[in-house]
Amino acid sequence: MHAIRLHAFGPAENLTYETVDDPEPGPGQVRIAVAAAGVHLLDAALREGMPGPFPGPAELPTVPGREVAGTVDRIGEGTDESWLGKRVVAHLGMVPGGYAELAVTDTDRLHEIADHLDEAAAVAMIGTGRTTLGILQYTDLAPRSVVIVPAAAGGIGTLIVQYAKNAGATVIGLAGGPAKVAHVTANGADLAVDYTLPDWPEHVRTYLGERDLHATVVYDSVGGDTARAAVDLLGKGGRHIVFGWSSHGILEGSALTFTDDELAERGITSESVLGPAMLEKAGGLRALETRSLDEATTGRLRPAVHRFPLAEAASAHRALQTRGTIGKVVLIP
Repeated sequence: MHAIRLHAFGPAENLTYETVDDPEPGPGQVRIAVAAAGVHLLDAALREGMPGPFPGPAELPTVPGREVAGTVDRIGEGTDESWLGKRVVAHLGMVPGGYAELAVTDTDRLHEIADHLDEAAAVAMIGTGRTTLGILQYTDLAPRSVVIVPAAAGGIGTLIVQYAKNAGATVIGLAGGPAKVAHVTANGADLAVDYTLPDWPEHVRTYLGERDLHATVVYDSVGGDTARAAVDLLGKGGRHIVFGWSSHGILEGSALTFTDDELAERGITSESVLGPAMLEKAGGLRALETRSLDEATTGRLRPAVHRFPLAEAASAHRALQTRGTIGKVVLIP
C-alpha cells in the first residue's frame, strides 16, 4: 500500500509518500480500506517532535494520523464477520497509522457510517465534531444568546456557528481574509468580520449597538490580541470559553487568562474546558463520537472539509499551519 511516513522530526517536507507493507488485523481487529484520513494540528506538533498529550515523541519511522473512514476489507481472528464490507469511521486513539491506504484498529473503536454520509464528513465528526460537542456542553445557548467565534472558518468554528444558529442565537464569526469571511457568511453567521482589519471590533460594536445587544459568550481557540478584543465585547455576565491558543503557534504560548480581580471588574467568567473533566461531563469519548455522528447524519451539523490527496500530506500540513485552510483538513488516498 501507499502511506505517508516520517523518518525524522522536522518540517512538513519530512512527510514522504512511500510504498510499505500492508498491515494485517490481529484478534478483535479489522482492516479499513481508507477513503479519508483526518489531519489535526496535533499531527504537526508530533511531526516536529513535540510530545503533545503522549508520554514522549513518537517512535520513528511512523505513519502519522489517528482519524480514518472507509470500508472494512479484512478481519482478524475472532472478529465478528458482519463487519466485512461495512463503511466505518474510527479514531485510532494513541496508535498512529491513519495517513495510509489501509489502517488497522480494534472493533470497539468502530462506528458504522450512515449510507448518505460522506467518509470525509464522518472523519471530521469523529474528531473535530466530538470536540465541538464537548465544548458546547458548557454553555446553554438560546435565542437570547449572542456568541462570538474568533476562528469561525475552522473545523470547530464552522460547527459552533451552525449549532448556535440552530439554538436561535445571534452569531458573530471572525475569520482572516475575504475567502474565510465569505465562508462564515455562507455558513449562517449573522455577522462575519475580518479580524485582520484593525478596526474589526468597531464593526461588531456598531452591529450590536444598532440591535441593542451585547455579547454573551466568546468561544476562544486563538488567544492573543484577537481573543482579548473579543472578550472586551462581552457584556456583564458574559462567558469566555477557552479551548486553544492557535495564535501563539502549535502547542506554544498559553491561553488568554484573567485574574479574579479582572473578571470581577468586568463582570464575566472565564473557563478552560478541554481535558478529562470535559470527557467525564459528556459520558466519555465514545458518547461524544456517537452524538457527533448523529448530528451529521441528521444534517443538523454539516462539517466543512478541505481535501488534499494523500500524496500531498506535506502541503496539507503547511496549509494548516499557515491558516490556509477552511474547515477540517482531510487526506484522500
